[in-house]
Amino acid sequence: MNIVVTVKQVPDPNTPANLLAIDAAARRVVPPAGIPPVMNGYDANALEEAVRLKEQRGAKVIAVSVGDDGARDALRRSIALGASEAVHVEDAADLDSSSTAEVLAAAIGNIGPFDLILCGRQASDTDGGQALFGLAELLGLPAVSPIKKIVGIEDGALVVERITEDGTQQVRVELPALLGVSSEVNQPRYPAMKGVLIAKRAQIPTWTRADLGLAAAERRVEVRRLYVETREARTELIAGDSPAAIGTHLADRLRETGII
Repeated sequence: MNIVVTVKQVPDPNTPANLLAIDAAARRVVPPAGIPPVMNGYDANALEEAVRLKEQRGAKVIAVSVGDDGARDALRRSIALGASEAVHVEDAADLDSSSTAEVLAAAIGNIGPFDLILCGRQASDTDGGQALFGLAELLGLPAVSPIKKIVGIEDGALVVERITEDGTQQVRVELPALLGVSSEVNQPRYPAMKGVLIAKRAQIPTWTRADLGLAAAERRVEVRRLYVETREARTELIAGDSPAAIGTHLADRLRETGII
């Protein structure tokens, strides 16, 4: 079984909010100096599930990340945690979901045959959760997300437990397929010293958009605020000679305004 896992570097979600800044022009969070980015939490769950399948069934696990040179840190950690190989696609770190899906699809197509793609259900820096569906569409794959558990492996198919609004449902999906993994699926391990040493020596190729036959990046999705919500509050004091009079005046005023 050949498994591809997509991983992303994100600002550390444990960073205190007062240390974060917003780049208004680029519409992105600027992490503070001295606090390095980390692997997206849901991607860590996806990688852990892939490594468990590798240990159980002898699968080959290839980690893929799109971004600047910092993305290589997430890929080395992926190898330290048990990935067989890793591929870095050099591109802007803040691509929108559509562009990210396009680059990932081209990279995975360049890797070769695969049976399963595991992605985190969403990235913690945007919480978009759209790139995996765009990737599945471009590759012509069935996509199931968010996944709580891989229940069983059949000949050419997986049975998974998907989270729904009111519980869970079991879904049988034929391979090759793409799964969006949620945090309920497992508890990611820590890298062992042997894995860290292997990761340091690992050769991680870097591909460019030109290598993949892609044109220059073009932002396709832009979020704009179409209105600004405003609220107005007024206070009116009701006077009277006694509590009973105040109550009567209040009731009269409420009727005048149409509240009662």
